[in-house]
Amino acid sequence: MKGSTVRDGDTGRRLAALPNRQVLADTVYEQIRTLIMNHGIAPGDRVNIDEIARELAVSGTPVRESLARLESEGLVSRLPLRGYRVTELLTRREIDDLYALRLLLEPASTARAAAAMTDAHAAALLAELSTCPSAPAGDGYEGYKALTAHDARLHELILRIAGNQAVEQAFVRTHCHLHFFRLSYNQPVGEQTIDEHRKIVDALISGKPNPAKAAMTHHLETARDRLLSRF
Repeated sequence: MKGSTVRDGDTGRRLAALPNRQVLADTVYEQIRTLIMNHGIAPGDRVNIDEIARELAVSGTPVRESLARLESEGLVSRLPLRGYRVTELLTRREIDDLYALRLLLEPASTARAAAAMTDAHAAALLAELSTCPSAPAGDGYEGYKALTAHDARLHELILRIAGNQAVEQAFVRTHCHLHFFRLSYNQPVGEQTIDEHRKIVDALISGKPNPAKAAMTHHLETARDRLLSRF
């Protein structure tokens, strides 16, 4: 495979072989996902199923199952009769379009969530904040995986509190957090993201819709501008 960057010591392996007891679909999936997020397979390159299966010491079945899951996230696409390829990184236009959608859906939903705030909702938001209290020290996906997952969970939780399942499902289907973090891992950005999350949660817990809406709008516009500035 071209574009390989993930290595295992001096063996030339990009993936660590898994003991038999750990050969589970979720583990294989996470290994391949990490490989893609770290550009171990370059965007646009084909995925060699046999090679990955050999490096993980598994059959091709869990590899194919993992690729089907990754296809649903938009990280790989299926090529008719030719397996899978890693999808290209988001373009400037695609980033702009995704944030335009989010700005339509999330600030208004955040205002509704603030109006619907209960003690249980506040506790859930604070609990989610505690899962990622600070930015990771590393600059790769392994370090930023927790922040990526937290980012997605917090935004989904706010939409759930707002109570519109259609909006929540539309947001989840974009898998936007994975694709945004795939573009860049950066320590200051991580710190800024967590600080903005705290401000959103504080505004939500206050139960005041307008400050909550403003905090979400600021967060999304700032995140969009940070990404677009890299182009």
